[in-house]
Amino acid sequence: MRQALFPSNGDIIFSLYLNNTFNFSMKKSNTMIRYFLYGIIFSIFVCCSKTLAPGHVGPVPSENQMRWQEMEYYAFVHFSLNTYTDQSWGYGNEDINLFNPQKLDCSQWARICKEAGMKGIILTAKHHSGFCLWPSRYTEYSVKNAPWKNGEGDIVREMADACKEYGLKLGIYVSPWDRNHPAYGKPEYITYFRNQIKELLTNYGPVFEIWFDGANGGTGYYGGANENRTIDRTIYYDWKNTYKMIRELQPNIVIWNDGGDRGDLRWVGTEAGYVGETNWSLLNGTGEVEWKMLHFGLEDGDSWVPAEVNTSIRPEWFYHPSEDTKVKTVPQLMETYYSSIGRNGTLLLNFPIMPNGLIHEADEKAALGLATMVRTSFAENLAEKKKASASNVRDERQEFGAANVTDNSSDTYWATDDNITTASLIIDLESPMMFNRFLVQEYIRLGQRVKSFKVEAFMDGTWRELSQGTTIGYKRILRFPGVKATKVRFTITDSKGSPLISNIGIYNAPAFLNAPTIMRSQFGEITITTNDVGPYFYYTLDGSEPTPQSKKYTAPVQSEGKVDVKAIAYDPASGKSSPVAMEKFDVYRKDWKIVGAEDDKAYAILDGNTSTAWHHQGKDKKIPVDLEIDLGSELNLSGFRYHPDQGMWGPGIITHYEFYVSADNKDWKLVDQGEFSNIKNNPLWQIKKFTPLKARFIRLRALKNAEGNDRMGYAEIDVITD
Repeated sequence: MRQALFPSNGDIIFSLYLNNTFNFSMKKSNTMIRYFLYGIIFSIFVCCSKTLAPGHVGPVPSENQMRWQEMEYYAFVHFSLNTYTDQSWGYGNEDINLFNPQKLDCSQWARICKEAGMKGIILTAKHHSGFCLWPSRYTEYSVKNAPWKNGEGDIVREMADACKEYGLKLGIYVSPWDRNHPAYGKPEYITYFRNQIKELLTNYGPVFEIWFDGANGGTGYYGGANENRTIDRTIYYDWKNTYKMIRELQPNIVIWNDGGDRGDLRWVGTEAGYVGETNWSLLNGTGEVEWKMLHFGLEDGDSWVPAEVNTSIRPEWFYHPSEDTKVKTVPQLMETYYSSIGRNGTLLLNFPIMPNGLIHEADEKAALGLATMVRTSFAENLAEKKKASASNVRDERQEFGAANVTDNSSDTYWATDDNITTASLIIDLESPMMFNRFLVQEYIRLGQRVKSFKVEAFMDGTWRELSQGTTIGYKRILRFPGVKATKVRFTITDSKGSPLISNIGIYNAPAFLNAPTIMRSQFGEITITTNDVGPYFYYTLDGSEPTPQSKKYTAPVQSEGKVDVKAIAYDPASGKSSPVAMEKFDVYRKDWKIVGAEDDKAYAILDGNTSTAWHHQGKDKKIPVDLEIDLGSELNLSGFRYHPDQGMWGPGIITHYEFYVSADNKDWKLVDQGEFSNIKNNPLWQIKKFTPLKARFIRLRALKNAEGNDRMGYAEIDVITD
């Protein structure tokens, strides 16, 4: 960290020096005069040097937050009893005898994470079910009573040892909500909760981050009570004293909390894998936090609370066999990388552990593919050691010069004078070079400053704008179509104070194709699309792997009944193919009718497009709200699928439901009921199975939505047949 050569308050030091000096005895006058002259020289030097180091602007990160930010990328691993019940959240009554991972190998987890370029692993030591992955002395609902290793196992210990073996940092997730414990919701539970935190933070070595989920209260087993319990999450956990205990036990830790009290890090308001393009690492230390503050930060916030982007490599957090074909592709993961690390955040990527105790090979392949793509994309910094010149340099001193942005050091920076908040810097590439990525970093130890900037390239004798950005922070990466230029100009157009830029990188990343999107309309038309420009599509309808020798897509394809579609995008110029996209479609829905629909807008829920939606209110604006559909003929049903509206504002996401079927639209049978766990944060397909039976009519009864009103939102509804 660069510091001022001398204290900036040199005039105060000199004044104190004079006062002390004139208290000397006159017998020491010669010494006094000598020191007096030294003081004058020193004071003059200090006064002339007092502008060397800029002061901080706004809040600054702690050393713990800096260490965390520099990690950039680390893993989540989700594993619990509900892994064996195919649930998203356990209720707390799952049979402890189910937990018996025959091949559990934390070293495999750590090896994959290390090879993927991650710097640490956060383990879900206790999720909402209350089941503990360590032999906690405070509950019987833990591995000590499971068949695995005859009750002698300790996954937290094995995880800590594996992290140490592979040079990774250990993090701990411990759910504040506990659906098993009989005292949850009562004051005595807090003692239990803290005792478990003490176990985790004292018995397993250094912990870099502790993670508290925001889910609080609801239905649960609760020691056999089987009831709904609510708490006031703003006061129930007494976070102030809990935090104090945590910091005493682990002084170097950072705290993530979405549970009603500000920790060191913040959630970004979504689990989809992105933070706002404008991303301030600031919030206010007290007061309500709206979604936009979580997503974009707060420019004038009084506390440093940076963004952690958490998402899973699959749609869900825990393992589900049905998602083995839904692992995110390398292009999708690269998009997440640019939308998290590339936007002043860190990336926390989750691996759902299989029931056998291992990471699935498809997840490993995707994570290692991402690592290869990142290394390839940023292998050569075209700006490194290149000549740079700036419109303004602080006090015209070399130690704050433009060369600091290309010296590959995070401890040096280009700085302007205090009164300069707009400035530009030019990097001379010396010869025409092709590039399509621009990376820039602020020296955030003295605050986040830049509010807007632009990037230009010098081509054919003129400057051409390539891209614009707002905030920078620790790291910002811009993408644009490849250009060939001899010079690059970086211009700060607005800043909260004198800009401090520590690093600039210019790269030519390889192009990649995204897997196409496959949709089928209500009337059986299959369409294949992508955001990429130029590729061809090839597809199969029988589940076989598509190649450039498969059938070429030229127009929507008509289909009926069940069909297993796979497709690729193919670029003939490069000979490269995208990852394979896969979709399985069930019955033909052309004869479906929405009972009581007043207009055709309701049929958006059958059009095959999850980006379109319909909202439906109950009679007299009361809940429950029923959606009834006539399937047109009797079918052998074994389940249903619901996809919520993914809109940002008031999507009406259904959280609790009942599902009925009928043969004649008169006599109805309840075949399934429950909750769509975590659907608000992860608004994807919800798949529910039940005992097969024949029916023609279906009714999805919405009992509750995420907004607490009667306006329910639907993007798609479908059934599962045998």
